[in-house]
Amino acid sequence: MASKDEIRSGHRATRAALPLAALDAAAAGIARHGLRWASGLAGGRHATFAAYLGVGSEPPTLPLLSALVEAGHRVLLPVCEPDLELSWVYWTPESGFVRSRFAPIQEPVGERHGTAVMRDATAIFLPATAVDFSGNRIGQGGGYYDKFLAALAALTAASGEASDALALPTAAVVYDTEVLAAGSIPAESFDRKVDAALTPGGIVRLS
Repeated sequence: MASKDEIRSGHRATRAALPLAALDAAAAGIARHGLRWASGLAGGRHATFAAYLGVGSEPPTLPLLSALVEAGHRVLLPVCEPDLELSWVYWTPESGFVRSRFAPIQEPVGERHGTAVMRDATAIFLPATAVDFSGNRIGQGGGYYDKFLAALAALTAASGEASDALALPTAAVVYDTEVLAAGSIPAESFDRKVDAALTPGGIVRLS
């Protein structure tokens, strides 16, 4: 079995070779299928979704963010803090971005909220470089989301839910070729499984 670093490096190299037309097509598919998934979970009401801004050759998410807001939903985007913590800012198309001090991402400007803000969220769109059909995910390697998902699980446990289950549905955003066979990704004790993959081709249910 390939290591997480090997899988991540290989997929990053493939991503870097994608032409602009492929990124544009991916953005449209991700927005369309992501909005459909979110709307199904919202059940006809206006809801809140945690997401992120894809940069460079990552799967583009800006059209998805805009589509969610246009549909009447609220969007939370992450800000990297010291000690691998994430805080969250409500985003609108008018929001400004600044370069993160801690990671190679753009972060929204605005009032920051802690993990407890997820009590108001309906689902989470996660960054990833690969997922497998067992629900295992490879992130960007920084560790921020590992710590966030653990904090979210603790928040879930404190509210009386099962401690080994996330209260919120999760979808990792990847390209179609980055959804791997079950068991392809090494699972570690701190890993949290994701429910679905959001790809340009659609929603893929995992595990």
